[in-house]
Amino acid sequence: MLRLHEYEIGHDVVAFSTTRHGGISVGNYFSFNINHYCGDEPQAVAANRELLCHHLSIDANHLVYPHQTHQTEIRHITERYLALSEQQRADFLEGVDAVITDIPGICIGVSTADCIPVLLFDQQHHAVSAIHAGWRGTVARIVEKTVKDMIDTYNTDVSHLRAVIGPGISLNNFEVGDEVYAAFEQNGFDMNAIAQQFPTTDEGQSEIVNSKLSNRKWRWHLDLPECNRLQLLNTGVQEDNIILSGICTYDRHLDFFSARRLGINSGRIFTGIMMKSVK
Repeated sequence: MLRLHEYEIGHDVVAFSTTRHGGISVGNYFSFNINHYCGDEPQAVAANRELLCHHLSIDANHLVYPHQTHQTEIRHITERYLALSEQQRADFLEGVDAVITDIPGICIGVSTADCIPVLLFDQQHHAVSAIHAGWRGTVARIVEKTVKDMIDTYNTDVSHLRAVIGPGISLNNFEVGDEVYAAFEQNGFDMNAIAQQFPTTDEGQSEIVNSKLSNRKWRWHLDLPECNRLQLLNTGVQEDNIILSGICTYDRHLDFFSARRLGINSGRIFTGIMMKSVK
């Protein structure tokens, strides 16, 4: 049976992250993967997509997710998009990392496997967004840019904006090189709030230890969920309006896909949002 991790983000809004359970994919794609860019068998991807669409009671072309490239390109899903051919829709969503819509019955979402998915819901103007925030998108402030886009498009009042930060890799498991640390520092992030040094074992894996550390190297770790939570707060989103999944994909790789655990040729979590009622 299809198993979703659901979020209570608003009335008549469906918001969720898929788990690894309930599909037909095998191996590192076991068992529920709907992403056709990561090497899974096309027949399995199609069958899994059909399962999700049936669960949501929507047509296949109303399930929308982009081909992400770790940039900050944002696209609006409109009636005009729905009128495009299949190839035109694919072209429109190429190189896109955030999608926005105000059309009920359209499930938009993003694919992740350690990166951070963020969902937004404008309760007043009935608009939703799904954002893919890997470290590159996070350092480029894609969440802030998407909130600004919603303000410009719908006159969104951020004090009424609700948000979800979905499953992603945690501080404990997200070791980064000095160049990644420097990128965040140079872009004005509060490093005391988002970074911490961890000792590294001889095998190259970071761990928290209380024993002798003099012969160990220290590596930077970043807290990507916190980076994006702080971005939401900086835009004016109220702390009480932010839902944190608290799920580390690396730790819970049996339930949620993790590229660092399973390798890049593995499945992806789909984190989606859909308004059910007409405005």
